[in-house]
Amino acid sequence: MFTLLNVVAPIFALIAIGYLAARRKWMSDEALRGMTAFVFTLAMPSLLLLSATTPHPNGGATAFAFFSGCLIVYALALLLSRFGLRMRLSEGGTFALNAAYGNTGMIGVPLVIAAYGQAGLAQLLAIVGLHSLILLPLGTVVGELAHSSRKPIGQILRSTILSVLKNPIVIAVLLGLVIYQSGLELPAVVRRFLDMTGMAGPPVALFCLGASLIHFDARRDWPSALLCTALKLLLLPLLVWLIGWLLGLPRLPLAVAVLAAGMPTGANAFFLARRYAAGADRSGATVLLSTMLSLGTLAVLLALL
Repeated sequence: MFTLLNVVAPIFALIAIGYLAARRKWMSDEALRGMTAFVFTLAMPSLLLLSATTPHPNGGATAFAFFSGCLIVYALALLLSRFGLRMRLSEGGTFALNAAYGNTGMIGVPLVIAAYGQAGLAQLLAIVGLHSLILLPLGTVVGELAHSSRKPIGQILRSTILSVLKNPIVIAVLLGLVIYQSGLELPAVVRRFLDMTGMAGPPVALFCLGASLIHFDARRDWPSALLCTALKLLLLPLLVWLIGWLLGLPRLPLAVAVLAAGMPTGANAFFLARRYAAGADRSGATVLLSTMLSLGTLAVLLALL
């Protein structure tokens, strides 16, 4: 529990500072929009490009179990949002991403190192490297489809493909995959630039998350945020454990995959929701609530694993 608190406390501090900055008007709305644009157009793409070009050995089966569970939960949450909660596709896509996208970097990496050392980290890197590369582009495609839903199907497909290909996140993912598959290595100075720029993304995203919290209605957003949190912290780890057990994963890879699945919703999910103006308030509530409740659920998972 002490390790968990050490990892989570800085996250809450950044969210709180962002909230105070917006509440006290220390920063203008224009400045906050500029920070959001910086994360989306430069910091996040740099982080993804660096991850895509970094080798992640010996974790293929671990990643398969993890992402199989993520995609199943994403599909279930999307159906639930549409037919159970009667959300629009844009908001449903955000709801589904909140249920599947976890904070594997800021919380997962230090926690796995503390629990399982470098052997566990080697397994986790395969998940961290592909996490944003798989789930964020999926959320981007759903967002683009939702924004073009009133057009003829041909225009929808065309505008969606063009918008996705122009998206800085997708560009970084595709470029990173091309570089990695070609066997090329980025020069050290380029990797250093990507590392410095990319590391600015998570804290700035958390600051912007805190600033946005002054706008959401807790009475409206917390019930659905609680449901989404249950999918993320309870259903997803259970599914990943079941898939990993069926695959016959050894004890350590299975434990790392399940623990990664139990991470709270990552701030990048909120960031993408804000980018498409689709359920950002609910996403912010889910990030905050899941991070708070994960103190208990992760402690239980560590004890069981």
